[in-house]
Amino acid sequence: MILKPDKNKIRQRRHMRVRGKISGTAERPRLSVYRSNKNIYAQLIDDVKGVTLASASTQDSEVSGKTKTEQAASVGELIAKRAQDAKISNVVFDRGGYLYHGRVEALANAARENGLKF
Repeated sequence: MILKPDKNKIRQRRHMRVRGKISGTAERPRLSVYRSNKNIYAQLIDDVKGVTLASASTQDSEVSGKTKTEQAASVGELIAKRAQDAKISNVVFDRGGYLYHGRVEALANAARENGLKF
């Protein structure tokens, strides 16, 4: 009997490889993305202090959109707005081991269009 590899474990290993190379600071925090089947979450993290500076998700009341991709774009706009409120303009993008495609790409593009630089 051949066991199929667990997709989430493979993603977590890929994420740990990426996390070994990138880190967020107070001046340039890490924009971390987590994608579940229903929702998408984004956080601005200062890894030096270990604190979250701003966050947004599809569970926020400000997020609108019918499809999951449209909702991800709304989360990108919201995280960019909250970053500007916290006086943050440059970030390091952490795709969380996910492919830069679909909802992750929509969130990143919306964040870029609304003023975040990465």
